[in-house]
Amino acid sequence: MNLGKYSFGTGDRFGRQGKALLAAIIKARQQGVTITPVWNKSHREHNIIGTKPADTRKEADEAVKACRWDVSYFVDADHIGLNTVDRFIKASDFFTIDVADFIDRAADESELKLFVRKHSKYIGRLSIEEIDTTFEVTEERIRAIAGKFLLAVKQAGEIYRRIEAAKGAANFVTEISMDETGEAQTPVELFFILAVIADEGIPVQTIAPKFVGRFNKGVDYEGSIARFAKQFEEDLAAVAFAKKEVGLPENLKLSIHSGSDKFSIYPAINRALKKFDAGLHIKTSGTTWLEELAGLAMAGGDGLIIAKRVYAGALARIDELCEPYATVIDIDRAKLPTTQEVEKWDEETFAAALRHDKSCKEYNPSLRQLLHIAYKIAAEMGRRYLDAVDKYEDIIAKNVTENIYERHIKPVLLV
Repeated sequence: MNLGKYSFGTGDRFGRQGKALLAAIIKARQQGVTITPVWNKSHREHNIIGTKPADTRKEADEAVKACRWDVSYFVDADHIGLNTVDRFIKASDFFTIDVADFIDRAADESELKLFVRKHSKYIGRLSIEEIDTTFEVTEERIRAIAGKFLLAVKQAGEIYRRIEAAKGAANFVTEISMDETGEAQTPVELFFILAVIADEGIPVQTIAPKFVGRFNKGVDYEGSIARFAKQFEEDLAAVAFAKKEVGLPENLKLSIHSGSDKFSIYPAINRALKKFDAGLHIKTSGTTWLEELAGLAMAGGDGLIIAKRVYAGALARIDELCEPYATVIDIDRAKLPTTQEVEKWDEETFAAALRHDKSCKEYNPSLRQLLHIAYKIAAEMGRRYLDAVDKYEDIIAKNVTENIYERHIKPVLLV
C-alpha cells in the first residue's frame, strides 16, 4: 500500500464526523489536489471514550461509501507501541509507531560499533543538497547519534515485524514518530535516523520528527517562525537525501503531529512544499472535537447546556485532565472563567471563546486547550452527548468541514 503525496490525519474523537471530514477533502480534490484521508485514533483515546479500533474502521468505511470516495484511504493505529499494537492489527492499515520513550536509551555496545562501522563513509564533510552549509561528521558524532536513537529505531523494527507477520509487508503503511521528545533533531541526526530505519528494513512512508518551538494542542504555534521554516526545509532536504543514499521508499515524506491550528507556520510549510515539490502528512488532532463542541454551543438550548456541562466538569477536574498532556498544553489558569461566569454565556459568547479566531476579543486559548483535553467529560455523558451531536448534525458538520478545508487544507496545500 502506498500513501499519497498529501495525506491528512483526521482525528475524530467520537466517530461522528467522518462524512463532514471527507467533505473537506472532496472539496480539495475538486480544486485539483488529491489528499489521502487517514482516520487516526490512539489507544488512549479508545480507552477514554470506550471505543475500539473496529469502530474507527466502521466510521471510515461508512463515510467513504456515503460520500462515494473512490480513492485510497486509511485507518491509523495512532501512537502505538509494542504493548498496544496487537489490538489494532485487524482494523488498521496505517501504523504510527511511537518510539519516543526509547530515545536516549543506549543500545548494546556491539550494535553501536556495527552502526558506526557501517556508516563510516560519511565521516568528514557531509553535504546535503539544498542545505547551504556542510556538516562536520566524526566517528564520535555518529556514535553519539546512534547512542541516542539506535535503540528507538530497533524498537520500531520489532513492532514493524510484528505487524508484518500478521498482515503481510504490502498491506499497510508505516509511520515512525519521534516528535514527543525534548529536543528537535538536526538534519544530520534525521539523516542517520533514516539510515538506521533502512538498516532495520522498515519501508517507512512518513517520519514525524520533533520540530523547534511549541506545538500545543489545538492552539497556534509558539516560537520563531524563521527557525521553524529553516528546520522544515532542512528536514525536507535530509529526507530527499536519505531516499537516495540509503534506499528508502520514494514516497517517504515528513509528518507533522499536533498540526492542529498552527496557522502562523502554514505559509512557511506551503512555500517549502512548493520549493521541494514534497509531500506531507499532517495530523489535525482534536480540532474536530472542538468544532463539534462549538457546534453544540451554537445550537443553543440543550446543546449549549451540554457544552457548559463539559466546561464545568473540565474545570473541576483540571489536574486529572492535564496530567497526560502536560508537555503539549500551556494553560493559564488565571484566565479560565469560572463556572458561574460561563453559565451566564449565550451561544455566541461560548462559541467565540472556544473557536480559534485570534481577531476575536472573546477568544480564550486557555479555555480552548482545557476543552481540547476534556473529551473524557463528554464521553462520560454517554448517550446524552452522542444524541445531542446527532441532533445538531447539520450545524456541527458545517463547522467541521469549513474548519478543515478553509483553515487547514487551503493555507497548507492550495494557496
